[in-house]
Amino acid sequence: MNVLKIYRLIGLSVLCSTSVQAFTSLPLVSNVLSEGKLKSDKDNKENKKQEYTVSGYITESGSGENLFGVSVYVPELRIGVTTNTYGFYSLTLPEGKHNLVISYMGYATINKEITIINDTSLSFALETSVESLEEVVVSAKESIKESKVTQMSKVQIDPADIKDIPALLGEKDVLKSLQLLPGIQGGSEGSSGFFVRGGTPDQNLIILDDAVVYNSNHLFGFFSVFNGDAIKSIEAFKGGFPARFGGRLSSVIKIDMKDGNKEKLSGKINVGLISSSLLLEGPINKGKTSFIFSGRRTYADILAQPFLNKNSKGGYYFGDLNFKIHHVFGDKDKLYWSNYAGRDKFYSRDKQEGYDYGNGYVDSGYEDKANLNWGNITSTLRWNHQFNGKFFSNTSFIFSNYKFSVGLDERYDNQKYIFKSSSGINDYSLKSDYYYYPNNKHTVRFGLLGTMHKFTPQRVQIKEAEVPEVNTTQELKSFESAFYLEDDYKITERLNFSGGLRISGFNYKAKNYFNIEPRIAMSYNLKSDMALKASYSKMNQYIHLLSSSGIGLPTDLWVSSTDQVKPQESQQLALGMAKDFLNNNYSCTLEGYYKKMDNVIAYKEGASFLALDNLESGKSIDWQENITSGKGWAYGAEILFRKKKGQLTGWLGYTLSWSERQFEELNFGRKFYDRYDRRHDISLVGIYKPNPKITLSATWVLSTGNNYTLPNLQKLPPVDNFPIRGEETSFYGASASFDPESFITQRNNFRAETSHRLDLGIQFIKKKKKNRERIWGFSLYNSYARKNPFIYTVSRDWGEWNDPDAVIENKLERTSVLLLIPSFNYTFKF
Repeated sequence: MNVLKIYRLIGLSVLCSTSVQAFTSLPLVSNVLSEGKLKSDKDNKENKKQEYTVSGYITESGSGENLFGVSVYVPELRIGVTTNTYGFYSLTLPEGKHNLVISYMGYATINKEITIINDTSLSFALETSVESLEEVVVSAKESIKESKVTQMSKVQIDPADIKDIPALLGEKDVLKSLQLLPGIQGGSEGSSGFFVRGGTPDQNLIILDDAVVYNSNHLFGFFSVFNGDAIKSIEAFKGGFPARFGGRLSSVIKIDMKDGNKEKLSGKINVGLISSSLLLEGPINKGKTSFIFSGRRTYADILAQPFLNKNSKGGYYFGDLNFKIHHVFGDKDKLYWSNYAGRDKFYSRDKQEGYDYGNGYVDSGYEDKANLNWGNITSTLRWNHQFNGKFFSNTSFIFSNYKFSVGLDERYDNQKYIFKSSSGINDYSLKSDYYYYPNNKHTVRFGLLGTMHKFTPQRVQIKEAEVPEVNTTQELKSFESAFYLEDDYKITERLNFSGGLRISGFNYKAKNYFNIEPRIAMSYNLKSDMALKASYSKMNQYIHLLSSSGIGLPTDLWVSSTDQVKPQESQQLALGMAKDFLNNNYSCTLEGYYKKMDNVIAYKEGASFLALDNLESGKSIDWQENITSGKGWAYGAEILFRKKKGQLTGWLGYTLSWSERQFEELNFGRKFYDRYDRRHDISLVGIYKPNPKITLSATWVLSTGNNYTLPNLQKLPPVDNFPIRGEETSFYGASASFDPESFITQRNNFRAETSHRLDLGIQFIKKKKKNRERIWGFSLYNSYARKNPFIYTVSRDWGEWNDPDAVIENKLERTSVLLLIPSFNYTFKF
């Protein structure tokens, strides 16, 4: 097209515009057009149908348990929602007849035709699918796809899968199951401690029915505190955090307990090699009030007693209790009261009676008592209220407690020595959340949170004969608050946007912190079953865990941000893709992420939990003097391929990651890889059910080794700086006069060997009438006895005792545990 043609088109358009304006300016024509427009608007208004709201609850038939994540879909309109944590849904539909499809994995699908003429309350009870491994056929349009959800960096595990996955000593473990997903890495071999996208244990927010659980480990990290029998749902957020979550940098693990059976009494008894558990649930007032109780205890200490010396007693055990009451006041009001209490205890006692030798010398004997205790207590009182079909609220009063204590009581020659030390935290919280569903394009949530923290970093008591008693306590009080607002908005059929804003504050004495935390997530559907996703989140963390081990041992201390210790901060950006295929039987997600962290803390070199200047004076070192702050970086990529339905289900996950730290007072100020920086992690999980009576399962995992700080074996201090040959000591027992820089080359300078193992499991299921069921389970942990490293130590071979020419050799020794561990458990359901 030449310039002349362009000018002609412009002139023609101007002429047409001028003519139309002149034509419509005539009174008659103008009136006719105006009347036509008004008539057209009136017709359109009449043709447009009035919209109404359908809302209600989805429960499990036979128990009345609220179901989370149920799909409520209208195929002809191609719109749908999922139920929230409390089983509530809200859907806006035009007036008229519609086909409603309610579907949920493991339950029979409901297809119901409804007629909408006003706002309607409509609840449904889903029947458990009873066909023998017959899949509930749900078309692609009737189920929620990964590619249709705006949220990214989120994974869920069905509690039923946890029961099928082979476990160490038969203890079905929520946190160990989460470690099989990409981006969530385990600590040491067999440990339930976990690390998410280069973070540390304290950067994981673990919530049980709205209450924070500060220490999630039993048996020094080998098992978690959560009893799988009492759990209803598990969600894990690794990034793209919704604005309703805050206070941690790396992850949110949200665990909800069952509400209890409202229709009939039922239960489960489980007997394993090291522990047994009991679950009971049923109605207090049928259809209105229900309860659920579960308890678990190990009995290794009881079994060991007959083999101990009569003058010696000791052992270790852990136990936990869950108790919850759910009361329905009416269609719009519900009350929940959930409680958890867990405890670990190690104890020992040695006693020797006195003896009279008859020559004037009398041995008065001795008695030694030692104990180590730690545990959590949580309690949550929640009130659900439905204002109308579009507005829903939940208000919670929450108490959370964690305490650790160690004690030593000695008596010798009529002299007593007592040492006690403890630390802990108490939280008192008020939280109010609101859900608003203005229409099918918006899901709005907002809320408030206030938490009073009371920290006790250290309490020490020392009693000794002829020495003044020492009794010192360090206490910190602080207040944390937040307001959040988020909206999941469907902009078009292809484009979804989730925006959020969290405003958080923290007060410690005269120091106040105030932070704005934006959260953004977007999803764009390239095709109906494939989407590109992106998210950005900023997080602040006001409380910290002082850890020398990195695996969440009970000796780790929770402390507050102060005027000297700033809150930790992070910013995370993630990009990804989600794909569903083959009628939604399979899904694949691929994500890449980059995270920057500031003000992360660590112990200074040589600092420890029980650091005291002088035991006699009891003058203690302030914990703030023991730590240093720095920066962190984490980045990598994750892929998760999942099969959701059929006789064979499971997933394949792979993580490629880097995690770095930098502190001015550590490693000479140079950047170094974090202890749990791992380049590769692979997990393969398979669950196969050839018939209703047998379940076969297997997991295979491979991970790059952890990092350790080891001395350069060629630069150990001279022999003169070490104790005399033959003394039982390590190189750390050397004289304090040597310079650590002479033999420590760099922090975390040694990477352990790659670990891998195969776990196998089989369950035999026998069902009887009246819903009775017996299950015999067998599993084999580390079935090919791979010697994975648990810990490394450095020792010196001093040669022959009297050989002056013996060559002193430094040796690096690897310790492996958990080789070929079989287990058995028996479960009876009634």
